[in-house]
Amino acid sequence: MLPSETTTGDPIEEAVLSVRNLTISLPRNMERENAVENISFDMKKGEMLCIVGESGSGKSVTANAIMGLLPSSVRITQGSIRFKGHDLASAREDVLRGLRGRSVSIVFQDPLSALNPLMTVGQQVAEVMEAHHAGTSATRTKAVVDLLGEVGLPEPEVLRHQYPFQLSGGQRQRVMIAMALALGPDLLIADEPTTALDVTTQAQILALIRRLQREKNMSVMFITHDFGVVAEIADRVIVMEKGAMVEQGVVSDVLGNPSHPYTRRLIAAVPHMIENEKKSRGDAPIVLEVRKLDKTYRPGIGFFSRSRIVHAVKQVSFEVRRGRTLGIVGESGSGKSSLGRVLLKLLDSDGGSILFDGKDIAALSASEFRPMRPHIQMIFQDPFASLNPRQTIAKILTVGPMAHGLPAREARAKALKLLRLVGLDEGAYDRFPHEFSGGQRQRIGIARALMMDPKVLVADEAVSALDVSIQAQILDLLANIQEEMKIAMIFITHDLRVASRICDEILVMNRGEVVESGPPWQIFRSPRHAYTRQLISAIPGKEWVPAA
Repeated sequence: MLPSETTTGDPIEEAVLSVRNLTISLPRNMERENAVENISFDMKKGEMLCIVGESGSGKSVTANAIMGLLPSSVRITQGSIRFKGHDLASAREDVLRGLRGRSVSIVFQDPLSALNPLMTVGQQVAEVMEAHHAGTSATRTKAVVDLLGEVGLPEPEVLRHQYPFQLSGGQRQRVMIAMALALGPDLLIADEPTTALDVTTQAQILALIRRLQREKNMSVMFITHDFGVVAEIADRVIVMEKGAMVEQGVVSDVLGNPSHPYTRRLIAAVPHMIENEKKSRGDAPIVLEVRKLDKTYRPGIGFFSRSRIVHAVKQVSFEVRRGRTLGIVGESGSGKSSLGRVLLKLLDSDGGSILFDGKDIAALSASEFRPMRPHIQMIFQDPFASLNPRQTIAKILTVGPMAHGLPAREARAKALKLLRLVGLDEGAYDRFPHEFSGGQRQRIGIARALMMDPKVLVADEAVSALDVSIQAQILDLLANIQEEMKIAMIFITHDLRVASRICDEILVMNRGEVVESGPPWQIFRSPRHAYTRQLISAIPGKEWVPAA
């Protein structure tokens, strides 16, 4: 029995949403029969309910069922979803269409794919009102400007004429929230709306949703896999595992005294700020030395854009020692990823030096650098996009070493050994990327990087898209590999909790410059720079420490 009196029986007083015994089936030949199985819960008016769980737990399927947006291959086979006198589980499409936007709205995870690239953001917000015949053209225009201002967008009268690609990720998410609020819904569903955002933008969006929820006395269902977010905003929490609801209760009970083993396991995997002083290993040899590195961009097209220069990397200097991890943290646009690409010569530098094996690789041509490329490898953020979907894992792993002269038999033996090292069985060798989960694909990406026997690994947001438990597994894997192979690693991330867990030293970047550096315990215990303090203060749930 779940720790809540609201899972069975009559809906609680003032419930705006009542879900009873909901079961949603999956297509045949899936790993389980049902996406969601026999779940029941209620939502009060003005409540912030967080639904938390790993990928595949059924969180988003539940949200899509409420919205009537389930794909045709997935169907509700049992139960009810009571909302405003309707059973959404069996309602006709015209009924659902009348409720969507007006009474219940959703904010999706990726606003760039959810927004129409051919329409201005103002047109898209107005379209929601027009679809429900709300107001006139003039009143809709005024409402759009008011809404864009309400969600904190600058100069809304100007911004409404811009297209999605002209806005930052945080601004696009604010536009999505404005669209969702356009008709004053009773229930707002936010499906992982901050997962892809850096820590300060995430904090702004969380504060915005919480403020609007309180001001409008609106019910919000917030779907996430981040317990820091749960600690920051939730009134009540539901924990889901493989389609089942394993625990629910008020946030203080679930986070402070979780009753289910799965909840305890998820909470144990949450990285938290580590302030332990690590023993210095300064005597390890320097593998990579960067001095006064520069990279500039000249964005845009046209006469006036020619004089505009963006300093993505500005006079950056550091060194990386054998067997140690250097973390590079900062917001989107701070220059982290540009720095990583310059180090691998995927981008040319505009000044400075990169000393590796006694050579300044920044000064080498592409042909001169080619023999050295195997020694500096990258683990990418999105393992699915970085793995060729038409190639088997065998080819993905062996094509690089064979191109550098390794015989096919030796390449195969090495690939099988590395698959075992990263926690996959040899059966993965002849399969394709789509047959693996996100965490498994990231393990394959790590194995591919290790196939070249690198001396330096650059991990660019390598765990940011993963669930907390998978994230913990990958971090432990990287730490174990580093300990065994003594590889120097540069770990690029916007997650300071993750950086504190794996890094020996951290560089904080802002607008292309290193504003602070030092060991994690020093950075987090006594940050010197105002920007670092701003990043730390923006961490969701920073005051919450997982129970031992």
